[in-house]
Amino acid sequence: MLEVKNLTFKVEENGVKRSIVKDISFTVNSGEMLVITGPNGGGKSSLAKVLMGIEQADSGQIILDGEDITNYDIDHRANAGIGYAFQQPPRFKGMTVEKFLSLAAGKPLPESEVCRMLSGVGICAKEYLKREVDGTLSGGEMKRLEIATVLAKPHKLCIFDEPEAGIDLWSFSMLVNQFEEIHKRKEEMLILISHQERIIQMADRIMVIEDGKIGAIGEKEEILPTLLGNQPGCCCREGC
Repeated sequence: MLEVKNLTFKVEENGVKRSIVKDISFTVNSGEMLVITGPNGGGKSSLAKVLMGIEQADSGQIILDGEDITNYDIDHRANAGIGYAFQQPPRFKGMTVEKFLSLAAGKPLPESEVCRMLSGVGICAKEYLKREVDGTLSGGEMKRLEIATVLAKPHKLCIFDEPEAGIDLWSFSMLVNQFEEIHKRKEEMLILISHQERIIQMADRIMVIEDGKIGAIGEKEEILPTLLGNQPGCCCREGC
């Protein structure tokens, strides 16, 4: 179980601190999928980065399966069982895709296993094994690889920041199938940040973040009708 208590994160602009995440509290139960949505610039990605330890909270508490990880850095949070897929994945010149996934898994992977992971995120595996994780890959290819690294090993909590961004419809469908399979197993908690209705439809619960605060949170059946009452194709209250 993930427990987030009164979490606040501030950034400094021109010598003045401004709150990006404002006193947020919520839980994610074991095996549950929580989808976070809301207007762009509302604080969703900042919240995800604070949970992963990329940014440090100014106040509040983060507890994972009874362990207080509030003061852990990103490495210790990864060791505690958190996996994270960036909205804009980093690149690593000189590292092959095969090596990249083996490092993510924490052990050498046979070629057949790497191919299976790549196929699961819509990448033609044999063509990519020896390619470098660098600027020769498109944004969509990097995004799919980034998601594969999270799926390369078991976690207690997996966080995906807009997994649909920059990928084609066919690959998106494959990713949705992957998320559905993970969710069915109920072995990991999932937090997905998304504006996509198809992803939001998979949620157990939905949380809407607006202006750094929780605008709404509840069961999918309670929150989704309100979201779908907005602009066509958009699942946030103020548009995307």
